[in-house]
Amino acid sequence: MKAINIKDKHSLFSKQWHPHRIATVDDMQVILAKIKGEFVWHSHEDEDELFQVIKGTLYMQFRDRTEIVKEGELIVVPKGVEHNPCTKNDEEVHLLLFEKLDTAHTGDVKHERTQSEYPWI
Repeated sequence: MKAINIKDKHSLFSKQWHPHRIATVDDMQVILAKIKGEFVWHSHEDEDELFQVIKGTLYMQFRDRTEIVKEGELIVVPKGVEHNPCTKNDEEVHLLLFEKLDTAHTGDVKHERTQSEYPWI
């Protein structure tokens, strides 16, 4: 049981769209990611997903609207809701995510950005 410095952990990796696990809480995982550009449309059939913006501005696209999530804010995407996180103006955004351990990165969608394992940092 030690404090985790999120900014320090973000400095340990540079690859975008490659989540890294920093903690687990029961059957949940705490993940850090860096993103830039557009991801892939997907949903998670049985899992909610929490995104907290640590640095930058996240544009969470839904089929009927886009929610702007600023630094220090978070958004919860309910299970079954199709979404596509993205950034604008070539900005790299740093995120903290909270989701179940068995949540598939891109749900049922297979894409070149899909990751099956999240390294611990």
